[in-house]
Amino acid sequence: MRLKSALIITGLSDHSLRASHARLKQSKKLMSTTWHVLGAGSLGTLWATRLARAAVPVRLILRDTTRLQAYQAAGGLTLVEQGAKLRFPVPAETPDSQEPIHRLLVACKAYDAEQAVAQLAHRMSPGAELILLQNGLGSQDAVAGQVPQARCIYASSTEGAFRDGDWRVVFAGHGFTWLGDAGHPVAPIWLDDLDAAGIPHEWSTEILTRLWRKLALNCAINPLTVLHDCRNGGLQEHHCEVATLCGELIELLERCGQPAAAENLQQEVERVIHATAANYSSMYQDVSNRRRTEISYLLGHACKVAARHQLNLPHLNQLESKLIARLLSLGLPSD
Repeated sequence: MRLKSALIITGLSDHSLRASHARLKQSKKLMSTTWHVLGAGSLGTLWATRLARAAVPVRLILRDTTRLQAYQAAGGLTLVEQGAKLRFPVPAETPDSQEPIHRLLVACKAYDAEQAVAQLAHRMSPGAELILLQNGLGSQDAVAGQVPQARCIYASSTEGAFRDGDWRVVFAGHGFTWLGDAGHPVAPIWLDDLDAAGIPHEWSTEILTRLWRKLALNCAINPLTVLHDCRNGGLQEHHCEVATLCGELIELLERCGQPAAAENLQQEVERVIHATAANYSSMYQDVSNRRRTEISYLLGHACKVAARHQLNLPHLNQLESKLIARLLSLGLPSD
């Protein structure tokens, strides 16, 4: 009798109390779901270490036993932040482990993502969720095709981090990550894990617009820095070329249903060039370090979509041809 009185006083019915308890249980269960992290590059390591620091369960998936042994010998992942070094002995495994995967952060390069996820398809539990951190567009659809039973969440990150050694990441301490699912706009409860880990983020119902905008900025800046062999600021001397590319990119964005991504594109490109004048673009760094670029998922994807829409963008196509020629002349893959 006293319990019923208490429920009336607090304004809670027996039913709503049970529902509240069930939600709490579900939330606790989600918080205890392991994050599997595929890819121990800068972003994968950055996410894994911050999740581990917040005591969120996390496991690394490494390419093979050789990499696993090297990782075990190192004793874990190291996060360097504001000069302080912290090591986290995050558990690791290879793709052939038998443990089911409920949540997978895909943090490898766009050109590796599809094949890497295909190796794990048999381990995905029904209703598994994948968070895709790849640059550009195109790889996300390819990954989703490998795991039709899973929910694929797209992510767009501006966080700055770099590796200064194997299993080590230096975090600049700024940046943001937008996450979203174009087919299912409701935000997942596990975003609480990101709050706990101190990963600045926001759920976006317009994630494709964000990804297209980022791709357009990349297409207008990165390839030109490679072809002109310059820092971002060097493009201020090629204003007409930049403006022409922006005009074609705006045409493309409007044709493929992304007018919001086209708004004030040229102004933002010029702002980024000015704000990052002293920096070398990521594509420039890849080429100068003789690393494979993600051209197929950036400029290549833009040209492919334009062709699909029968849109003639001569300057964009010429830029792609010149970039491919430059990559081939250096003995680098052009896809």
